[in-house]
Amino acid sequence: MGDPEGARVFKQLVKSADIVVENFRPGTLERWGLGYDVLSADNPGLILLRVTGFGQKGPYAARPAFGTLVEAMSGFAHLTGQPDGPPTLPAFGLADSIAGVAGAAAVSMALYQRERDGKGQEIDLDPLSPIMTAVGPGVIYADQLGIDQNRTGNRSLNNAPRNTYRTRDDHWLAISTSANAIAERVMRLVGHPEVIEEDWFAQGRTRDQHAALLDGYVGEWIAARTREEVIAAFEESGAAVAPVYKPSELLEDHQVQALELITSVPDEDLGPIRMQNVMWRMG
Repeated sequence: MGDPEGARVFKQLVKSADIVVENFRPGTLERWGLGYDVLSADNPGLILLRVTGFGQKGPYAARPAFGTLVEAMSGFAHLTGQPDGPPTLPAFGLADSIAGVAGAAAVSMALYQRERDGKGQEIDLDPLSPIMTAVGPGVIYADQLGIDQNRTGNRSLNNAPRNTYRTRDDHWLAISTSANAIAERVMRLVGHPEVIEEDWFAQGRTRDQHAALLDGYVGEWIAARTREEVIAAFEESGAAVAPVYKPSELLEDHQVQALELITSVPDEDLGPIRMQNVMWRMG
């Protein structure tokens, strides 16, 4: 589009477009004579989503950026990993994925507004904003309490037991007890109902102060059983548990299959390819 003929063709295409998504550095479209003021002159209903590393303005706007950098800046890496280990980055494009979902939501909002006033708009999206929001209340803690959250591994500051536990047949299971009733069911199931009577057990934050004790009880019970035995027992007691899956196991999960979370897509070279489906089911 930096070529005058390319810019001319692009402007013709945009005249009938609802949405344009661009991922160039700030100022690039303007340098090519394709800023929003130019594009919307012939198409006032145009929605332009601009996704850049650090947004359209500010001291970092011209910097190159990738998901890895905002995963580090957002607080995600600082909170991820074991307490005595280094900050840990995700093994996949987490920030990019969240930014994609955020961009779709922003465009949906713009389309909704256009139905009311007929006007399009320019959207400025940087990948740091969505993952900062997803990371949680760390900014509020720092602002109001002067505290920086630190790594807690698989444990939570808000409930216990909450961890991953190894089964007798060498699988891993995850447990969450965000609701007090669930925590009570878990401790009855693993044979330690006496802890329910302790004053500290009534709230997730105070249970967390005794996480090592609770983890020991739960871990010992799970270690003596197979994955299927543990899941069946948790399901019967109404407690919350889920397997830590490898992708190959996810493909074979009955709930995943029932909801069609994995779909098959034909490919000319590879034949049918199983991959993630659309993230929701609409009526």
